[in-house]
Amino acid sequence: MITVCTDKNKLDIPFIHDFLKDIYWSAPRTIEEIKVCVENSFCFGIYSDNQQIGFARVITDYVVFAYLMDVFIDEKHRGNGYSSLLIDAMMNEPELQNIKIWRLATTDAHFLYEKFGFKLLAHPEKLMEKIIL
Repeated sequence: MITVCTDKNKLDIPFIHDFLKDIYWSAPRTIEEIKVCVENSFCFGIYSDNQQIGFARVITDYVVFAYLMDVFIDEKHRGNGYSSLLIDAMMNEPELQNIKIWRLATTDAHFLYEKFGFKLLAHPEKLMEKIIL
């Protein structure tokens, strides 16, 4: 049985760290940094028979802006539509219904997010960033 849950106490932090420590968008992140990220985000775990198989988090002010981050499904569970279940749960989470602007960054999953109304930026020239490595 597949379930999506926002209870941070159920999150398997070592599982999340094991995935994120080597992935291109987040590496290298320590387990301590993962704990801080989880503590300061609205988190979603996806579970198969109570075993965590994926994760996602939202950084938000709950009114104006939300940013999706660290969305993943464990490799051995991909291809079953679980990422769509996870994103759907995020988009329908009652606590996140007042948000006006949602953003995310992806290199290769545009097709997934487009199903939920995400589009390329209308005015990318208005956005700026500062990256500290």
